[in-house]
Amino acid sequence: MTTPSQPTVLERASAKRKKPLLARVPADFVRAVLKGHSALGLAFAAAIYLVCLSGSLAVFAHEFQRWELAGLPRVEVLSAEAAQRALAEAVRRGGAGVEHVYITPPSADLPQATVHVEGTAGKESTWLADAEGRIAARADMPWTEFITRLHIHLHLPQVWGMFLVGLTGVALLSSLISGILAHPRILRDAFHLRLGGARRLQEADLHNRIGVWALPFHVLVSLSGAVLGLTTLIVGVLGMALFQGDTAKVYALFIAQEPREDPRPAPVIDLRPMFAQVERLAPGGQVSLVMLEHPTEMGAAALFYVDRGGRRLADRDSFAFERGGRLYHEKRAADANLGESILGSIGKLHFGWFGGYLVKIAYALLGLGLTYLAAGGVTIWLARRRDKRNPAPGLERLWAATLWGQPAALAGAALTALLAPSAGTMVPLATWGAVTLVGLASAVRLSVFAIRRIGRVFTGALLLATATIHAGTIGGTDPVAWTIDGVLVLSGAALLFARRRSRPAP
Repeated sequence: MTTPSQPTVLERASAKRKKPLLARVPADFVRAVLKGHSALGLAFAAAIYLVCLSGSLAVFAHEFQRWELAGLPRVEVLSAEAAQRALAEAVRRGGAGVEHVYITPPSADLPQATVHVEGTAGKESTWLADAEGRIAARADMPWTEFITRLHIHLHLPQVWGMFLVGLTGVALLSSLISGILAHPRILRDAFHLRLGGARRLQEADLHNRIGVWALPFHVLVSLSGAVLGLTTLIVGVLGMALFQGDTAKVYALFIAQEPREDPRPAPVIDLRPMFAQVERLAPGGQVSLVMLEHPTEMGAAALFYVDRGGRRLADRDSFAFERGGRLYHEKRAADANLGESILGSIGKLHFGWFGGYLVKIAYALLGLGLTYLAAGGVTIWLARRRDKRNPAPGLERLWAATLWGQPAALAGAALTALLAPSAGTMVPLATWGAVTLVGLASAVRLSVFAIRRIGRVFTGALLLATATIHAGTIGGTDPVAWTIDGVLVLSGAALLFARRRSRPAP
């Protein structure tokens, strides 16, 4: 009688290799990570959803600015003489106590010249200049300012708001990593979708697939957003570690220092000789921004940012001049080290402001996918509780009100910003807050089905009204503005006439 032969060492090793590495992750570890993934997602769910949704729109900040200013003059080139004339007129209109002025010359994606004036006591105004430097009109862009500030610091005090958004980026990045670890087969099942079965399983598969398919983008925007949001904290730590708490020395490593203060009154600083020097220092470059400190004082200074048009993302030189034209700061992108290049690129990488419209559209679609990812995680968790006979109907209604209340609130903010452009961001902010509160209050009495239906119809109607009013009152010939109106019409119609789903079982 023969005994079966024992497997050899090579055969045992081969059998082990056939088993995927992630499949050997201990089950207890997977369960623990999954719990952490769920807890983290639930804790920051609303913030992640709002930041991702507003960020998907903020990608088109320049296009929204053109949309709001569509009926005003477009400019291809702003000469040094025209820039000086626009500066002098804007300072005169700004009144006494002008502290900062920001001149933005026209560019390929933003063919308008703006002059932003900041005075004492927080007084601000933005003006639009024509090709000769004459002030054409006020450049009121309340919707653009509203949506960008909402994404950057949630309209909270700037330092605290940016810190909260930075923490949201950290939470999102941690959720992405824990989500991969909590699903050992997520990579192997990257193209596996269970369609036609239970809706919760379909949602779970779609949630996991979006998380894997666009993982590089998700990591990029969450990591860059965390760094941008936590800049103040990072600078503070570096200041304590390297300069005995002097954060000004940390900032001096990256930006030009302000010149010595001299508050004696003086004529408006003359930019024309500085423009001439910039042309010699950076031939072929395009001035993208001029920042002025105390332009009507003897201690005035001007900082020029010049885009060189190269292939690198961080391809911006900076030159700072004192009154009289003496160059006291020079920073060239070509001389930057790796760390400086990364810091100079992080803003463009986060918002998709490179590569033209195709990149922006891709960023917006991927951002909406990330928004769906944030929304779907909570929805799946609630459905899982319901399947386990431990439903949370109050949380389900509250989450539905959050998901559908924000699109309606943002659409309402855009409409009221269009109706009252001179009121600044206060009107759209008040509208957004009011609609948000009404939506959350509706969760007390309405069902999830009713909240979804009302939110969809309300959002669609607001989008159609916004496009109609814009086309009828502002109009203009800018193709970008007409494209935005067309997208609003299509989106509004899709929401209004979408196929209604059957009422879910209680």
